Amino acid sequence: MSLDRAILIFAGVMIFLSLLLTHFVHPGFVWLTAFIGFNLIQSAFTGFCPAAIVFRKLGLRSGSAF
Repeated sequence: MSLDRAILIFAGVMIFLSLLLTHFVHPGFVWLTAFIGFNLIQSAFTGFCPAAIVFRKLGLRSGSAF
């Protein structure tokens, strides 16, 4: 699996998890969803993604985006 696909899967899982937490635990978890969205937008403009650094250290091969 490439780094790009791992980032997309991780972002999707985190958004789904944050929505579940917002619905079932506390409405304040909506801020986690907003943070994830903000991070996706800034990584599209800057190319910097903290999750990409972690996944790269775990040994995933680089893709074309990160």
